[in-house]
Amino acid sequence: MPILGFMDSLRRAQGDVLETLGFGPNECDYRVTASGRYWRLRDYGVDDARLSLLIVAAPIKRPYIWDLTPSRSAVRYCRRHRLHVYLLEWLAPSDEDGPAGLDEYADLAIAEAVSSIADENGGTPPFLMGHSLGGTFAAIFAALEPQSISGLVLLGSPLCFQPGTGGFRDGIVSLAPVTLPETAVIAGTLLSQLSALASPHTFLWSRVVDAALSIADPFAMDIQGRIERWTLDESPLPGRLVHQILQWLYRENRLCRGTLPVRHRTVGPSDVRVPTLAVVNTSDEVAPVKSMKPFIEAMPVRDVRLIEYPGETGVGLQHLAILAGRNAYARVWPDIISWLNVRGGSTGGNRASVRPVGCLARRPH
Repeated sequence: MPILGFMDSLRRAQGDVLETLGFGPNECDYRVTASGRYWRLRDYGVDDARLSLLIVAAPIKRPYIWDLTPSRSAVRYCRRHRLHVYLLEWLAPSDEDGPAGLDEYADLAIAEAVSSIADENGGTPPFLMGHSLGGTFAAIFAALEPQSISGLVLLGSPLCFQPGTGGFRDGIVSLAPVTLPETAVIAGTLLSQLSALASPHTFLWSRVVDAALSIADPFAMDIQGRIERWTLDESPLPGRLVHQILQWLYRENRLCRGTLPVRHRTVGPSDVRVPTLAVVNTSDEVAPVKSMKPFIEAMPVRDVRLIEYPGETGVGLQHLAILAGRNAYARVWPDIISWLNVRGGSTGGNRASVRPVGCLARRPH
């Protein structure tokens, strides 16, 4: 798809223009402690950490949405609350990497990252956290290897894709091609275009309305500019992975039905046997309540909590509000930290006990 590949480059160039205007990411420093063909593990470090947390980034676009600015950063928020934060970052595939799929992304890469973290922390399993498709991958891994993690946090992560789940799901299924070249690398622009066509209200009109409502708030407009830059930072994906996401997840709903084939077995909600916290933005059409609740209710463990969050203005895309919203960090993230501390055996975590944490000295480029 050479034209779409050119459009990837064009969109990234547009994003570079926004970055020169001051809307680029302002990431915390990190070091890379492990890597594979499709991924690398970022270690953000922290002294005297209470718990280890592995963030599984979504494979679509770059992972700095987790660390957009010092004031809107899940990474820094967790570090301030004494969590040792790691992030699994996906690398752009080469032309030979088209056949990589869910086996590589939702199983092998996460397994290696989890094992590396456990080895560094005396064998203690980390907690697993993901947003959007990163959370979907985290849930799949939790179904495969529940004994290797301490718990699961899902933020706006679609898990159930049955017809009628939402307009975005139905639109994607009606527009997405049934077959894709599984040996090729697919330009990220293809998924961006499919998403915009599937739900123009979500990806076009609601962003215009949000900008209009935020025009008197310079801080909100700054966040929107940074998110707009992020949306233009396209990254290609392996053809097999795109095919499996569109066909197995969205079209056939195999994950929620318990028939998703990964690593020569089938998995579903009945295999997720770890403490789980799920957060859903009720204004999010990409991962609405219907895309999470049926899966959560079908899990066999009792230690499961679902937080419904109403979303907010000033974030551009409601799907990103939990990672970029002012109210999200004031009202939802304290509950997330408290949940992690209780499951991790820590009595800390309230704001009064928190002291600021600096970043590491250097970030690789």
